[in-house]
Amino acid sequence: MKLLRYIIILCLSAFVSTAHATETEDHQFKGSHFLASYCECDKAALTDLKNLKKALLEAAKASGATILKSIDHEFHPGNGLTMVILLSESHASIHTYPEYGACFVDLFTCGDNCQSEPFDQKLRAYLHPKEVSARTLVRDKDITEKEV
Repeated sequence: MKLLRYIIILCLSAFVSTAHATETEDHQFKGSHFLASYCECDKAALTDLKNLKKALLEAAKASGATILKSIDHEFHPGNGLTMVILLSESHASIHTYPEYGACFVDLFTCGDNCQSEPFDQKLRAYLHPKEVSARTLVRDKDITEKEV
């Protein structure tokens, strides 16, 4: 019986190693990191936390990313929201500052399958910022700014 258990463990270990090797071969050590500051946002949109959370989730989906989980924290009274979405490809986040009518957003995705443009477009459409400062960094062994 112990021998049978040992053989099963060896077979499972070999399967897991093969699956991991295949998964590793499919993924490059490369990513895209979109960073933005949205200023002078629509105050109602920025403080409607239920719809803001929904907008961030929709933006992450629009990027082509796979949502695994999300977590958020509401600062009371009306002092903002921090939300992070765990993606199969990495993460998305928002940190709001309603007292300034502003927020920081972030989308980091590994590989080439996701796009930050739809993420940005969805959030801009919801928040209606009058001023935006944004950039996308390409990350691998070096970090460089994405050429537009």
